[in-house]
Amino acid sequence: MSYSAMRFRVLLCLALFLTTTLLSARAGEGTDGWTIAHQTADVTVFTRPHEGSSIRECKAVGIIDAEPIVVKRVLDDTADYPQFMPYVIETRTLAHTTDGHVGYQRISPPIVGDRDYTVRVRCESKACAGGMSYCNRWEAANELGPAEIKGVTRVKITRGSWLLEPCAGGRTRATYTIYSDSGGGIPNFLLNSANKTAIPKLFEAVRKQCKLPKYEGKP
Repeated sequence: MSYSAMRFRVLLCLALFLTTTLLSARAGEGTDGWTIAHQTADVTVFTRPHEGSSIRECKAVGIIDAEPIVVKRVLDDTADYPQFMPYVIETRTLAHTTDGHVGYQRISPPIVGDRDYTVRVRCESKACAGGMSYCNRWEAANELGPAEIKGVTRVKITRGSWLLEPCAGGRTRATYTIYSDSGGGIPNFLLNSANKTAIPKLFEAVRKQCKLPKYEGKP
């Protein structure tokens, strides 16, 4: 084989490799700006820019070994959040609504100090291939909650969702999204970095809680 022919083959292979790599990267990003920020065997965390802010939106996708209705029961059991949700030390349901509830939470993450907020939660469900899917969406509603507490930073911006979809084997494809400004002068680059490690802990906590018999409707 001549040098020019060999060179052509090398260049062709390199071009095919680069094309495949770029296509794979673009497939990971999707068409809505999400890029992979952190990945484990159990959950993939994506981030994307948020217009007008240096804080990035986060989305995480993972499989939970329980049916969607079981996962929903865990997420709806806000009274038990201090027992299993990372950093949550206080929760209160302030009002029930036709499509959800209004709830107060206080969290105590390490180093940065306590934060609190009130959220309005809206719950949706619909039939889909394989059964039922459920979605809980929330956004800040501090005007519906208690007054600010001295020494506790009030979170003014927080919104997100849990989407629970059935998948093979009686399991759940869970998609968690969050955009939040925790306030209190925390550098945004630290907040963005913390989300990458905190979100997998959140999934692990939910997975563990789903194993309790009470969420299966058993005695």
